[in-house]
Amino acid sequence: MTLGLGLGSDSGDGGEELPGGGSGDLPEGWSRATLGELGEWFGGGTPSKKRPEFWTDGTIPWLSPKDMGPDVLVATQDLIHESALDDSPVKLVPAGSVALVVRSGILERKVPVTYVPFDVTLNQDMKAVVPHRGIDGRWLAWAIRAREHYVLENCRKRGTTVASLEVPWLMDTEVLVPPAAEQRRIVGQIEEQVAHIEAGEAAAHAALSSATSLAEQITARGSRGCLEEVELAPAPLEKADIDDGTIPDLPADWSWARLGEVASVVGGVTKDSKRQGEPDYVEVPYLRVANVQRGQLVLDNVTTIRVPPEKALSLRLQPGDILLNEGGDRDKLGRGWVWEGQVENCIHQNHVFRARVIGQKIHPKLLAWHANGFGKAWCDRNGTQSVNLASISLRKIKLLPVPIPPQEIQEQLVKTIELHLEGVATARVTAETALAQARDLRAALLHAAFTGALVPQDPADEPASALLDRIRAARVTAKATPRKRTPRKPRPAPPGQGELPE
Repeated sequence: MTLGLGLGSDSGDGGEELPGGGSGDLPEGWSRATLGELGEWFGGGTPSKKRPEFWTDGTIPWLSPKDMGPDVLVATQDLIHESALDDSPVKLVPAGSVALVVRSGILERKVPVTYVPFDVTLNQDMKAVVPHRGIDGRWLAWAIRAREHYVLENCRKRGTTVASLEVPWLMDTEVLVPPAAEQRRIVGQIEEQVAHIEAGEAAAHAALSSATSLAEQITARGSRGCLEEVELAPAPLEKADIDDGTIPDLPADWSWARLGEVASVVGGVTKDSKRQGEPDYVEVPYLRVANVQRGQLVLDNVTTIRVPPEKALSLRLQPGDILLNEGGDRDKLGRGWVWEGQVENCIHQNHVFRARVIGQKIHPKLLAWHANGFGKAWCDRNGTQSVNLASISLRKIKLLPVPIPPQEIQEQLVKTIELHLEGVATARVTAETALAQARDLRAALLHAAFTGALVPQDPADEPASALLDRIRAARVTAKATPRKRTPRKPRPAPPGQGELPE
């Protein structure tokens, strides 16, 4: 079956409001219920790290947010020993549950949800719901995904350091419930269609990866004059107290130089929070590491800083300046691009170097492309690493080897590289368009599935209202029946001692 669904603006996010203002507007046999009504909810916890026996010879999966993929479990690497169930906050969640993340930075943009077909335990940032009889666990997982936009908008806590969900609000989230038999038909059709969508997404991601790799090869080889077959030979480079690695051969008439020989390189401004109120300071925009990407500048969020007027003047960026990252994650060292004067009076922070070419010795784009290619591995070898931050010093970055082509060929070389990159950019746009279409198709698929438009209703199916009546009646009975407590097992005594009292 192939979907033929409209992709209107209201078809993709699970809906702020569920369709059907009253029961008469619902698909035949469907009813409304909250997520809290559809199953038993379990919390998570972490067995004590001070009890090594909990983490030795484990057989029970212990699930945490890192194990969650978009629709399925990525991995369950952590196993705990069954003894942890007797003397820790961890509870065993039966097979067939639906697990979801309730505390993680990923909740800024997504709610990871997965069906878990085996017994599992959870860490404290997870919740799970075990569906009541008649509620298909796989259907419930898809139902929660279909309401992801609503959950993020209405169930997320505000003002917390790490994004999290208000579980009571989550449990109060309403979904439309089809008959049990239709739930299974819906799941079968969703999974069939999603398999086709995922195949297309995989091909698009592969195309994006290939385009990225090809662009890197074009700029790296082009900045060394190797886009075409040319005769190469070793070019001299004066030794320095730095790990240059293998210095590539260059075409005839090319030469090697150090960055400090062809460009004036300076560090940026350090923010002094205590002096931001100084009356003689001026406020100017400034670039941070997040603005300086590999091969591009991202300027949709440029912040401002107050600095002395003379500092604002000395650090003011000029068109043609090359910006290179000094610090951040290790793979960010040395990455950057060319400033084109996009923001007036802009300066840069101390974690971003500015390289200003001296006397037109090299085209700024050739220098930036080289820094993003050869310079990436060079900075990785010569950078330093603290606990949370990698960096490369101003003294070292000035020693970056730079290939210098003859002046008369530089402009044409840049045009040739850019022409090759245009073809790659077209391929990237095609792949990105395919991914956007796949996202729209997923959204349309879920909208159809959970509004009764994906599979036909069968009048012979028991209506969901009867199923929900049984579930609600069973919950009332369970609340009225005292639960018997299972006696805790005594903790094993340490070697050489008797049993510990309970």
